[in-house]
Amino acid sequence: MQTSLSGIGMTSMRTRQRLITRLMEQGIRDMHVLDVVRATPRHLFLDEALAHRAYEDTALPIGHNQTLSQPYIVARMTELLLNGKTSLKRVLEVGTGSGYQTAILAPFAERVFSVERIRPLQDKAKIRLRELGFRNVYFKHADGGFGWPEKGPFDAILSAAAPEVLPPELLEQLAVGGRLVIPVGGVRQQLVVVDRHEGGFSEQIVEAVNFVPLLKGVIA
Repeated sequence: MQTSLSGIGMTSMRTRQRLITRLMEQGIRDMHVLDVVRATPRHLFLDEALAHRAYEDTALPIGHNQTLSQPYIVARMTELLLNGKTSLKRVLEVGTGSGYQTAILAPFAERVFSVERIRPLQDKAKIRLRELGFRNVYFKHADGGFGWPEKGPFDAILSAAAPEVLPPELLEQLAVGGRLVIPVGGVRQQLVVVDRHEGGFSEQIVEAVNFVPLLKGVIA
């Protein structure tokens, strides 16, 4: 296991450090996030044929018309979700995918509740995350747009898929003082940060992004 985690050649620590340098050049400032990205073996979340590209700053296919998000956007969304904190209690992740974003979130959370509509993807992610030693991640095979209401409220919610409008179900599951980071839009998408206050919600547009759409229904 140690060999696969440390890697050789394109998965070496030197290769990972080049990625970290690039993320810093692109404006990622949270050193805790950068440390977790550096330590996380992204190549394990890809099919072997693509493992040599794992530490490029690019999105890569993981099957079922889904992608492993670009490292920059994973780091950016995590940084925004933390908002200067070093730990979170209950985090909802919409879209487990390959489990890479989950692996970046889990070190910062007491519990991560991850929802995925495509069962084969989530089943693979479960195995990877268990092998990496994560015991604070809980999975649900369901329509992500509805969240996981019985496990809420959450002090942080991150969506790895883009609805055309903000889902009211996710806003309802956000605790007062909590933050939602989510891509929103159709052809043109924006990364949006929503904070919940005692009196309601505030919304901030961060930057243009390109995510897979948040679709309804489940795939067994």
